[in-house]
Parts: sequence; C-alpha cells; structure tokens
Amino acid sequence: MSQRSKEDLKDKHWSEILVDEIVSAKKEPYIITGGMTTSGPAHMGTICEFLYPSVIREALENRGKKTDFFFVADIFDAFDSIPGEMHPYADELTPQLGKPLCDVTDPLKCHQSFGEHYLSQGIELMKKMEVKLNLVRAKELYTSGSFDAYTRLYLREEHKVKEVVARTSLRKVEELKDWSPIMPVCADCGKIATTRVTWHDEEEYEYVCDRDVEYTKGCGFKGRDKISNHKYKLQWRLHWPTWQAHFNSSAEASGQEHMTRGSSADTSAAVHKEILNREPPLLLKYGLIMFHGKKYSKSKGIGMGAFEIIQLIPPEVLKYILIVPNLQQNKDLDPTGESLVKLYDEIERVSGLNGTAKARPDEKKLQAFKFSIRKLKWRAPFLDMLLNYQIYRDWGKVGQLLGDKEGVAYLAPFISEWLKKGFEPEQYDFSIKPQRISDGKDLVKKFAEGLRPGMNDLDVHNLVYSTVGDDKAQAKKLFTAAYTAIIGKDNGPRLGKLIAAIGIEKAKAMLNSAAN
Repeated sequence: MSQRSKEDLKDKHWSEILVDEIVSAKKEPYIITGGMTTSGPAHMGTICEFLYPSVIREALENRGKKTDFFFVADIFDAFDSIPGEMHPYADELTPQLGKPLCDVTDPLKCHQSFGEHYLSQGIELMKKMEVKLNLVRAKELYTSGSFDAYTRLYLREEHKVKEVVARTSLRKVEELKDWSPIMPVCADCGKIATTRVTWHDEEEYEYVCDRDVEYTKGCGFKGRDKISNHKYKLQWRLHWPTWQAHFNSSAEASGQEHMTRGSSADTSAAVHKEILNREPPLLLKYGLIMFHGKKYSKSKGIGMGAFEIIQLIPPEVLKYILIVPNLQQNKDLDPTGESLVKLYDEIERVSGLNGTAKARPDEKKLQAFKFSIRKLKWRAPFLDMLLNYQIYRDWGKVGQLLGDKEGVAYLAPFISEWLKKGFEPEQYDFSIKPQRISDGKDLVKKFAEGLRPGMNDLDVHNLVYSTVGDDKAQAKKLFTAAYTAIIGKDNGPRLGKLIAAIGIEKAKAMLNSAAN
C-alpha cells in the first residue's frame, strides 16, 4: 500500500482507500477473491476471511463498478490434525490423516465428508452475516480441469518454479530436491500428504507414497497417473496464485500469517510475474482478532468461538465491530461488561446520524454502520432493556413498557445469553430486593418526599442533588442508602433510570418502607 494511502487511512474508512487503490490499479470487472481451509471448527478468523473481501466487493458496487467475489473452500487440503471436539472419534480419524479433507469420513455422519462437515459451519456463518459470495470448492476446480493448463506449465517450467519458490521462501534450491509442483493422491491409501513425484512430463507422472510427515506415514505404494485424471493437488504456494489467476483476481484479503517476509504472499506475487506473466492481485492484509491483548484462540482458552459470539451479539453488530477499525489494525473483541454496553451506546448514537456526521471519526463509523447494520432492528435503548429486564424478569412486559415489542423480542435472546454467562457490568447485576436501612434514613425520607408522579429519570437524578445541595459526602450517602433500600446493594445503575423504570409511586413506597 502506498505511503499516501497509509496517511489517508487516518481520515477515510479503509474500504474507501482500498477501492481507490483497486480502481486505479486494475480494470473492470473487479474480481475479489478469498478462501479458507475446512480442517476444523469455524472461528473468528473464518469470519474475517469472507467478511473483509465482501465489504470490498460491496464498496465497489456502491461506486457503480462491475464486480464479483469468489470464495474458495479448500476441502481438498490434507487432513493434518484432529480438532479437540473430534478426539472421541480418534480411532476412526487417525488412519485417515494425510488424506484430502473431502475424502475423510464425517464421524458424526451428518455430512458427506469431514471437510464438508466444517465447511457447513462456515456457510452457516456466511448466511448469518448476510455475506453475498460465489462459493467454490477447491476439489471442483481440479476435477473440472480448471487448473490443468497451469499445472502443465508448472511441470514444464519446474526448474524455474523451484527457483522462484526457494528464493521467495528464503530457502536454497537444493532444499527442494524432492519437491514437486504437484501432490498426487495415492491410488492405494488415498493420502496426499505422503506422496512424492519421481518422474513426470507435461501430462503423466510417477510417484511413490513413502514420505513420513509429522502426523502420518506413507504406505510405500508406487503409482503412475495423468494430469487429465485430476488425482493431484498443487502445492499451496502454487495453488494460491493459481486460483487468483483462474478467477482473474483484482484483489484478495489475507491474514498476517501469509503476508510476512518469506511467506506465501511473496511466492504468489513472484509466480504471477515470473511464471504466469501477469500482474498479481492486490493483497490486502487484515489484522488479528484480540481478547484483552491476546490473539483469539479457543483451543488456548483465549476469547470465544464464532458461534458463541453470535449467541451474545447480533451478527450485524459483530460485523460492525470488525469493520469499524482500519483493516490492518488488530481488533479487540470483548463481549463482556462495559465494553458491550459502550458498543451498543455507540451504535445507537451512530444510527441517528443518518448522513449528518460532522466529525471524520463519526463519518467512518457511519460508513461501517451502512456496511453492517444498515437499520437498527430495535428502537428502545439496549440499557433500558437490560435495566427493565432486571427489574421485571419478563421480556414481554419489557417490550410493552418500552413501546418496542419487536425490538425487545429481537435482542432478548442475546441479552439473556449475556446475562446467563454473567457478563453484565456489576452495577447491572441486580434484582429488586427491598432492604431496611440503618444509615441515611433522614436523607432517604427527604428524597422520597420530593418524588412526584410524572417525573422522568433526569428529574429524579436532579432531585438527589437538590436534596443534599453541594455536599458530595451526603450525596454519596444518599445514593448508597437508596440503592440498598431498593435492590439490597450499595450501588447499581443510574438511580434516576432505576426509579423511573420501577415507577415513581412504587419506588417511593419502597424508600419510605426501608427508612421507617
């Protein structure tokens, strides 16, 4: 990315910058590509892999440009480890390590293969996030012959290809002595990770299944096959630029692991230029998903899984969280406590800007809102829903009291799950538990005497200070006593909102009873 673009990122939403860059560097139609491996449970990184390219596609469409988005599900990748949740089926899965994911059985018998089992999770997330894309399975690209011409070229130019791969991966060519552009599927054991090519021309190849990798061993079978039979896969550092060339990709978003020096991004760019004689797509790096400063990793107990998150946060709100910061910036995703309260407050505020944002940061937030939420599905403030539910424990009544039955019904499952996990801020963790007070009785009585029907939350809040004047110590004493009288705790949500939600007359009775 140019230095000018980096500076512009301070003042523009990242999608605007990237669209400018794509339009200036590439020709219409603008094709966006992306992909994922279906080797385990969908996670937050999975969402990033299809979400960011989809935003770029939508931003191009908003400019009136012809565009499309192709997303490659790599179910043809080698099965190299058993996810934790599949450990009970290790006896069935272990012998299949090294096979293509699409040829590994699904132990739960709910999908055609292990690869399809986990691809289905990605598809479900795509639907929930309302992402529009063309899903292509990597296996189909091979069986259809779409990669055959590229593969023949790589085999014909193998010496040059090896030099490019070695140089860009910071290795010596001698280290690639047994390396081949293709990985044959063994006709005997079905593994793809343990085969090596011993001879080839542009069409035929011979191989032996004798490689021992960290997680499995070859069976020793020797075989011969043809490219046109499609029983092979390209090495990753060729597979990636090949799908980009096949779709004529203009740009692709990728995680940091592919974008460091010596990584597959360096190889991909060189393959495009030196082997395929074309300009590579723009590679757009996105940041990590963090939880309290550490990278999300459910297996390490850091953060939560993607499906856990979307039980706590509506999908469109999750999209907003991920889209607001600059693309390369790490995003801290914390669905707990004040973090989520502040998020809802921001979203509700931004939803009311309606194109009237004056400050540049608000314009960027409004742009993110349009890509993600578009229109709020609730009208009553999140905090009012939370407060009233803690009081009445009845979502139907909350919807009726707030005059937003549909909105409350929409957010209720998310808030309920949030409360179930104990993620609410301490001051909102309460129930109505009137309790007699011993300290501050006179203050509470005086305050209760000033409560009048029709007062709103601000009127009640102001009454506290008109009761005690400028005495901060007395104000603190009154707040503590009032909270104790109503919820049995010495602190809680804003007192004015609490009393207004309970009802002036009912709260007044509670206060007087507690002070007598």
